[in-house]
Amino acid sequence: MTAALALQGAQSVLALILAPLITGIVRKTKARFQLRRGASILQPYRDLARLLRKESVLADNASWLFDLAPTVILAFTWVAAALIPVLGTDPVLASAADLIAIVGLLASARFVLALAGLDIGTSFGGIGASREVMIASVAEPAMLMLIFALALIAGSTHLPAITAFVQSPALGLRISLGLGLIGLIMVAIAENGRIPIDNPSTHLELTMVHEAMVLEYSGRHLALIELASSLKLLLYLSLIIAVFLPWGADIHWSGWPPYAERLLVYLAKIVALAFLLGLFEVSIAKMRVFRVPQFLGAALMLTLLAVLLRLVSGSF
Repeated sequence: MTAALALQGAQSVLALILAPLITGIVRKTKARFQLRRGASILQPYRDLARLLRKESVLADNASWLFDLAPTVILAFTWVAAALIPVLGTDPVLASAADLIAIVGLLASARFVLALAGLDIGTSFGGIGASREVMIASVAEPAMLMLIFALALIAGSTHLPAITAFVQSPALGLRISLGLGLIGLIMVAIAENGRIPIDNPSTHLELTMVHEAMVLEYSGRHLALIELASSLKLLLYLSLIIAVFLPWGADIHWSGWPPYAERLLVYLAKIVALAFLLGLFEVSIAKMRVFRVPQFLGAALMLTLLAVLLRLVSGSF
């Protein structure tokens, strides 16, 4: 029990520490491919430290919800990130690591953020909240279809069970898994407001989604929201690794020394995915807001096709 508690604490702290670094790697990769020097990969840590030292300024008509929302959003996102087994299946929260629970936590964080964007009554907040709900109305069904497909393949929605099945020799060649991977990548891009859905580095009011909802935040509140955004990106990258790229690390307890190897393997995978994300963002242009439902509709169709393929032909 003590080892399980220590491992759970290590995974939770690792997620909190590593999240800003992943954001910094993506930004540095984009800068290099754009022939710019760019800021250091440690710049997100400096930004968070600077914001935490500043006092938050609230509008006169802000309610208690607007003040509490950043803490709640960070809590939901952090718990969801801590549920993903990146070092093993032995942590205390491993029994709760269900894909449906993770999607529910992320949906709750999105709901609170949308309410906070509407709370002040500004036009930017309303636009951002409506666009966020529009994206969620298609992204969440796509995620649920992916979970359904994984449940049909692995026989469970429990994330450690899915990871164990993917690592087992019984996996074979699964076309439905390939379709699910593409659908998950598309949903992850949309949920994190990355290009081509949104550009997190600009504040153009005609196109921004996430930034529009947090324009009224400052100081410590903004630091919590930025940290939650980085955690969400890390969560989706870790989810891709846990479900589709779990090889290279044993998921069962065999003493503390092997966990150092598992940590190195996980870090190599997460850095590689962050690099690929930065490369993808500099290789594609941002699409118009009204084309976002078509993009997510394609993700929904891919995950639905994965389910149908699995139902029609059990071997695929």
